[in-house]
Amino acid sequence: MSHLKESRRRIGFMGATALVVANMIGTGIFTSTGFLVADMPSRGAILLAWGIGGGMAMLGALCYGALARSFPISGGEYTFLSRTIHPSAGYVSGWISLFVGFSAPIAAAAYAAGVYIQAWVSVVHPQWIGSLIIVFFGLAHGIGVRQGVLFQNLVVGCKILLLTSFLGWSAVHIQIQPAPPVWDFEMGTFSVSLVWIFFAYAGWNAAVYIGGEVRDPERNLPRAMLLGTGIVIVFYVALNALFLWGTPMDAMSGREDVARIAANHIGGNNLAHWISVTIILALLTSISAMMMAGPRVYAKMSEDGYLPAWMRSASPPGWANIAFQVLVALVLLWVPRFKDLLTYIGFTLGIGTALTVVGLIRLRWKDPKRVHVPGWPVTPFLFLVMVIWVTWFSAWREPIPSLFGFMTLGLGWGAWRLQEHWKPRA
Repeated sequence: MSHLKESRRRIGFMGATALVVANMIGTGIFTSTGFLVADMPSRGAILLAWGIGGGMAMLGALCYGALARSFPISGGEYTFLSRTIHPSAGYVSGWISLFVGFSAPIAAAAYAAGVYIQAWVSVVHPQWIGSLIIVFFGLAHGIGVRQGVLFQNLVVGCKILLLTSFLGWSAVHIQIQPAPPVWDFEMGTFSVSLVWIFFAYAGWNAAVYIGGEVRDPERNLPRAMLLGTGIVIVFYVALNALFLWGTPMDAMSGREDVARIAANHIGGNNLAHWISVTIILALLTSISAMMMAGPRVYAKMSEDGYLPAWMRSASPPGWANIAFQVLVALVLLWVPRFKDLLTYIGFTLGIGTALTVVGLIRLRWKDPKRVHVPGWPVTPFLFLVMVIWVTWFSAWREPIPSLFGFMTLGLGWGAWRLQEHWKPRA
């Protein structure tokens, strides 16, 4: 049996790191800055917000690394919360993964890819393009784990190379755009901007969802999260500095395709088309990574009896879980406004990660010798304070998407109660 379990660990350190990078470099970095400029027209404040968001992601990666060493199996927050707080908390986190952790970000990334592709096929709406992308990656990852990981690693390598080339060329040719140094903004506005940025950094925890398939997980999972997060922080800060100082602020304000606008101002149409291709590649790998990770959570929940038996798979993720992921993502692609979707995702994910870190703190207090948390107790408590601050202001300033986030949590807990009530008694 141990040999069978070990044979399922087919993903190495580089594969896990590539998954983290692919999950993180997606929708948020190429769309959020336009919304930030519209609400908070200050270069310095926006870049500061991206730096703070990166700090939050790194703190989260340190906390999740400690949990991954204790529970080196698949399932992510569902596994962690079920074991550190209560099975109901794990169930609700799995519910969040279903709708917010994977399905909604897949929908958002597919829509964003459609926006950039629309430059060449203007007669087709971004949602139709996004629908085709979601179905394609569902089929691609249904073929098998090994093929999916190989594809993921190759495309992530190309993405990093293209983004590095874009940054290097633009740094040489950029002409700084004039703008007054504005620092006048409301704290509530700044905090809501962190919700979108928190979503842009989402994915730093991606490796924990496939922990049961990673070789030497106690060592490789924490390292993959830290390295992947560090790489993305560097890219995000550098890209945003390029967008903000290389493009007139009013040209980006409220726009979803800020990267193409910035490239057009720096290098004309040719560079704009080139960066559009790079962004589309980045968005496609983000969708691929989430399509790879999400169904494994559902397989684990089915194994534990919280999802139907037909979603169980002897070799995760299984076709049923992938088809389910595709269906939910397609529904979310066609329902909300894009900006509200970003707020909903960032707000709800913030609550889920905060609960997971609460579970880590509880586990550390119960068994301090078993659980090593780098920077204890500052790391987990600082992360919690920052997430609570951001989610509070988000609920205050953007009540509708936040209300839907609370409703998602409430429906998840209600579903768990119903399942427990109807579960056969021994």
